[in-house]
Amino acid sequence: MADVIRDIDVIKTWTLSSTLNFTRFFFKQLYKRKFVVGRHHIRIAQALDRVFRGEVTRLIINIAPRFGKTELAVKNFIAMGLGINPAAKFIHLSYSDGLARDNSASIQAIIRDPEYIRLFPGTKPTSRNTQKWSTTAGGGLYAVSSAGQVTGFGAGLVDLEEGDQDAELIAAVEELAAVNPGTFGGAIVIDDPIKPDDARSELIRTKVNQKFETTIRNRVNSRNTPIIIIMQRLDIDDLCGYLQRVEPDAWEVLSLPVLEQDEKGEDVALWPFKMDLAEIYKTRELTPWIFETQYMQNPQPLTGLMYEREFKTYDDIPVTRKHTVKAYVDTADTGADFLCSIVYVETEIGNFVTDVIYTDAPMEVTESETARQFTRCQVQKAVIESNNGGRGFGRTVEKTCRILGNRLTAFTFFHQTNNKDVRIFSHSNEVQNLTYFPTGWEHRWPQFWSAIVHYKKDGGNRHDDAPDALTGTVEKRTDTPQNLTKYF
Repeated sequence: MADVIRDIDVIKTWTLSSTLNFTRFFFKQLYKRKFVVGRHHIRIAQALDRVFRGEVTRLIINIAPRFGKTELAVKNFIAMGLGINPAAKFIHLSYSDGLARDNSASIQAIIRDPEYIRLFPGTKPTSRNTQKWSTTAGGGLYAVSSAGQVTGFGAGLVDLEEGDQDAELIAAVEELAAVNPGTFGGAIVIDDPIKPDDARSELIRTKVNQKFETTIRNRVNSRNTPIIIIMQRLDIDDLCGYLQRVEPDAWEVLSLPVLEQDEKGEDVALWPFKMDLAEIYKTRELTPWIFETQYMQNPQPLTGLMYEREFKTYDDIPVTRKHTVKAYVDTADTGADFLCSIVYVETEIGNFVTDVIYTDAPMEVTESETARQFTRCQVQKAVIESNNGGRGFGRTVEKTCRILGNRLTAFTFFHQTNNKDVRIFSHSNEVQNLTYFPTGWEHRWPQFWSAIVHYKKDGGNRHDDAPDALTGTVEKRTDTPQNLTKYF
């Protein structure tokens, strides 16, 4: 019997010595495989351990998605807290009710594990309800979306005011102190309070920030109750940015970019298991704004972008009176330029993009590729800029189309004399009003998408071929903008 007790004591002491040890132990218990530990997990665990010790009460952790933050800082942190003190009270918030409740279910799975029960017999849940559940000791968890109602439940211990003569309260506090000498009584744990897709909306960002002030901040039972926010940065004015602006000295911030430098100044991946250097560099190239914001935790303002609103998307092209399949081609002017060929369906309500070629491959490759695109997409009218060899390119594409059996596509060549920058700027509003991309176009044509959404008004752009060609699709419409006002 003494050996069993000693074994329990050793394991319990080891798991409670660090949030990381606790996570490693119970992750293996539940999933039957090891938790792959990265440098960032050690740093996150150290910050969470300071929360347990009462050294930190306001903590922000910024890290890229899918880097194990929820497993460590939400599921196992709360399960460990309930092991330390079965009377601890937690509130867990995420951007959706479903995500919050899924995490709640995972926490219950940990505390219902036989090994957890053996080590922490005092932590007994009274319900399997994933939204709101309690322990037999009076602790528990309330899990809900950050936009939902958090009522009838507070996180942490109740402050005992000096001179308070409430005998019942005094007894409860003393009993709790005996269980947990450090008086850790729970926390508010916020994981991803806003969706990446919503972060571009000033209205939604403001709503989330106001919700924190009007509701979430007030759901603590004590001024010492910790509040932990774990999220990827999404905007300079997301919740983390807002809090650091209004309370610059109140929050401890742990920022973990995916790309760091070692003592020699060489690039090092934060967690190669999830994202190695090659993947990091590719992400940086394809989506520079997203990379800097969500992966490097260094949000950049979107002001100055040519297309400041999100483009409209479609799942199915609507049935319209007018339906003409067109293509606009901006040929590569120099070896460093990109060929951009956009196929779209012109209708009376706008242009519905169906296919894009955006490449810096040599002309002998792009000529045949463009011909196959026109043939495959059954292009009726193709407009090709004839500047800098464009006519020769177009004639070869036309010849190849005929060889492929394509007699449908009619070719038009024209010499572009207007300034690119002026054209792109002056037509930018029309482009956004009249252009529809297929849902998921950022994944279908990532380089093209990046070249469009990150194009700047004030210059400094590496390439202008994509916005130039997109502008051309609007310029070559048969309807004038004035004739389209009735549709908007």
